[in-house]
Amino acid sequence: MRYDGRDPRRPCDPEGRPHDPHWGPHPDWHHHPVPEPVAHAHASRLPLRWRLLFLGPLAVLSVAAIVVGALFMYYTVVSPDPLSMRPKAAGPVIRIMDRDGSPIAERGASRAYIPLDMLPPHAADAVVAIEDRRFFTHPGIDLLGTLRAGIANLRAGRLAQGGSTITQQLAKNLFLTSERTWSRKAEELVLALWLELKLSKRDILELYLNRVYFGGGAHGIEAASQRYFGKSARNLALGEAAVVAGLLKAPSRYAPSASPVQAVARGRVVIDKMREAGFINAEEAAAARGAEIRFSPLMRVPDQAEMAYAVDFVLDAAARFEDADRDEIVIETTLDAVLQRRAGEIVGRALAERGAALDAGQAAVVVLGPDGGIRALVGGRSYAESQFNRATRAHRQPGSAFKPVVYLTAVERGATPDTPVEDAPITAGRWSPRNDNGRYLGATTLRNALAQSLNTVAVRLLLDAGADKVAATARRLGMKSPLRTDASLALGTSEVSLLDLTGAYAAFANGGYVNEPYAIRRVRTGSGKVLFQRIEARSDVAIPQSSVAAMDDMLRAAVATGTGRRAAIPGRTVAGKTGTSQDFRDAWFVGYTSDLTASVWVGNDDGRTMNRVVGGALPAEIWREVMLAAHERKAPSTPPAGTVGDDVPSVTAAIDRSGRREEDLIAKVLAQETADRHGHAEARGETTVMPSGRIVVRPPELR
Repeated sequence: MRYDGRDPRRPCDPEGRPHDPHWGPHPDWHHHPVPEPVAHAHASRLPLRWRLLFLGPLAVLSVAAIVVGALFMYYTVVSPDPLSMRPKAAGPVIRIMDRDGSPIAERGASRAYIPLDMLPPHAADAVVAIEDRRFFTHPGIDLLGTLRAGIANLRAGRLAQGGSTITQQLAKNLFLTSERTWSRKAEELVLALWLELKLSKRDILELYLNRVYFGGGAHGIEAASQRYFGKSARNLALGEAAVVAGLLKAPSRYAPSASPVQAVARGRVVIDKMREAGFINAEEAAAARGAEIRFSPLMRVPDQAEMAYAVDFVLDAAARFEDADRDEIVIETTLDAVLQRRAGEIVGRALAERGAALDAGQAAVVVLGPDGGIRALVGGRSYAESQFNRATRAHRQPGSAFKPVVYLTAVERGATPDTPVEDAPITAGRWSPRNDNGRYLGATTLRNALAQSLNTVAVRLLLDAGADKVAATARRLGMKSPLRTDASLALGTSEVSLLDLTGAYAAFANGGYVNEPYAIRRVRTGSGKVLFQRIEARSDVAIPQSSVAAMDDMLRAAVATGTGRRAAIPGRTVAGKTGTSQDFRDAWFVGYTSDLTASVWVGNDDGRTMNRVVGGALPAEIWREVMLAAHERKAPSTPPAGTVGDDVPSVTAAIDRSGRREEDLIAKVLAQETADRHGHAEARGETTVMPSGRIVVRPPELR
């Protein structure tokens, strides 16, 4: 019998309904209505804040992943293969000579590339132990190391530890500048991750060891070993390898060529780190600490850090000759080795003593001879910390140091140093420039306006002549940088290089000739074959002698009575001009004597505002020290024809010789009465006409 769906234990009526009154739910049971079904979406929805808490970071991570991925693709397409950037394994020895024929540097053989397999294991272990202990386990960024360094820096209240991994340091060395900004740091992190994907750990470590700077002019572990121990890096003992690894933290401080005692002490710190990391045991550590360290007697050769910026500049200029001979190439330069070292020492000392208080982190110096030959070139405070050459590659606003270009344009249009001008408020479009002190002198002379660096007068002169004519004058003086063509050009808002600006001032010093700065006189092979010879030829006169004399007169006043007084040298005729860019970001002094033209820039790589540093302060003081060192072995010489020595009437004489017979009564009277110029009638402001016809400008009383 088939089952019909009924319960056989329960009595039912004929229609199948149960009729047992006791069958059914217990009377004490409560009836609960079945709730209506609720939509699932409403039942599981989280509050908005919780959804944002979970989805927000997820969205940020997704965007970051997309950006990083896009950057990876960009670096892969744009950047060269990192392995192709290995230093050349072989090449000729390049010897660089100074202007007297003395060797100042040697390159070539010391730049040999050494594979990681040829190094003793403890050489690489020492670097990893002291620089990046978790190198073989992190993905290029060590978050724990960065956190630890940040806590240590906060506790110390200064930058006491760095959190960069070996991969990050290599990324910076290969692709980035030394600029300290958040954007550069972010790019460094992304490049480090990219390098980790592109290369193996062994390749990264090998490239790092062959490119990093170890002080004393040595790039790469092989060069450092040859430099300090006189042998190949493959033969380094444990104690010697520890010394080399210890240099990486501060190459200029720990370099054995500068301080052998500190180098050995730092090496012992590295040995302890190797013991802690498990690279060596206690017995090996004790033996290494007790081993005698013998440095090479040749490590104190003249190839010091002070020469490095100039040497790099020379090598870049002579790069096309590197493959001209397999054995030896000799580069004869215009450099003065003694002056180069002294200039580097002066810059380093000035910033060490006053840089922190003034919030000034960098400086650069250029010194030129009358023909444009570079005598000294300092590209920064420390080549070991940054190889970026600020004298040649940095372009910064010169501020008022550009004003002589404006004044030269006015002089060539007929003005003289004694031409009356008005120092008063002026508006150019929507721009109303003011003087630095917020005051106005009223009527004054062109000479005094430049000496006191009056902004309103410079703008008036530019508006009278036209910005295009001023820019053309700058081009004629050798400036190559793009220049603005608005009124602000008068105040030096267009960025220029220190080398270009120095070359422009050299034209005032040498009688109006414009010579492009250069450093190489001759290049030859070791056997004597001449590859390059500079022809000693003078350019055409770019500035009329009358204009040179007028500019010299005004630039001398800027040092004698104006903003450049701290650059004055007793017994020497000095002419020059100060410059300070907006918000004290750059400070300059450019000037010359009858023998040399020199310039100084002070500032920060990231454009950070300094502590009210102006061109007439620290830059002028550095300039004076450098020029005192440069003139120690020189007797005062006669200024070039057309310039002004102590005989001020030559301004008028030069004007007459050029055929410009202007009836300028003021200029003639002032030229004849030079004694009064330095007396009570010194040109300052508040014009008074004397019975003789001479204009006397006195300063207003300041309250």
